[in-house]
Amino acid sequence: MVAQPSALSRSFNLRDYGVVIGVVALVIYLSLSTSTFLTTGNLTNVLDQAVVVGLLTCGATLCIISGVFDLTATASLALSAIIGVEVTQAAGVEAGFVAAVLAGAGLGALTGFIVNVSTAVNAFIATLAVSIVYRGVALVITGGAIIYPLTDQLDGVQVFTDDVPGLGITVATATLLVVALVMGVVLWATNFGRRIYAVGGNAEAARLSGIRVGSVHIGVYMASGVCSALAGLVLVARSGGGAQANMALGLELSAIAAAVIGGTSILGGEGAIWRGMVGVLLLTLISNGFNLLGWDTTFQQVVQGCLILVAIITDRYIRRARST
Repeated sequence: MVAQPSALSRSFNLRDYGVVIGVVALVIYLSLSTSTFLTTGNLTNVLDQAVVVGLLTCGATLCIISGVFDLTATASLALSAIIGVEVTQAAGVEAGFVAAVLAGAGLGALTGFIVNVSTAVNAFIATLAVSIVYRGVALVITGGAIIYPLTDQLDGVQVFTDDVPGLGITVATATLLVVALVMGVVLWATNFGRRIYAVGGNAEAARLSGIRVGSVHIGVYMASGVCSALAGLVLVARSGGGAQANMALGLELSAIAAAVIGGTSILGGEGAIWRGMVGVLLLTLISNGFNLLGWDTTFQQVVQGCLILVAIITDRYIRRARST
């Protein structure tokens, strides 16, 4: 007699491939419903739309797997972008890019430190408070205005909107692909990646085994900060070189949603970058489909919320099946 798959194995397959099946089904549906979906212009647009949330999702995935949340992501994005533009004005485009990325890493490290020292406060609440501070600093620096690089620096700042020769994608899309690949390798093929899973699975057990939990959390927040800075540079390029304090408001929640919908456990210890990217693709395709089909876009939030609920229920089912 052939053994039947257990509930646990079926649930793992549901988490691993359910969202992939959803993406494939959505692609087929949109292909049959509208003739413009499979055009080169629309597919390029879909990839471009996914870049900013995709970069934020890379950072969010690392944080969630390690057992914490990062609600500072878009505040770090805005502050890093503003610092980058300020440095660009004074020292050139290349220096501005470097300054933005370093600022993102620094803000991430500071966030990680604050989360570590405020252990009595949930990381969700702690990072929410820190995000308000970062937004406030960004507002003070800009005075509530939009700041721009010098006129002769605009072409360099907008490089992320350029096409990559021979690939048919923009520099922004290529940046997301590279970052996702690097983050995936770090997560699956390095000691640091294994520590992220260990800390997210059981922080106390990881601490007793000699893993410095605080250092791991600072590391993932730094990685999230770098991703936020890169996303900020992309938004600056798309906005004609401008940076302001209220950039990307609310997108940190979309990034968390994409990670969870993709199959990363909301409780930590399980997940993967590729899952987050599939989640981003699903949300982007839904948005694109609403636009192409002329549907009321206000219902997108309803769909996104339902997908998050399904992902959380699935995660709970998997954990319950494992414990029995």
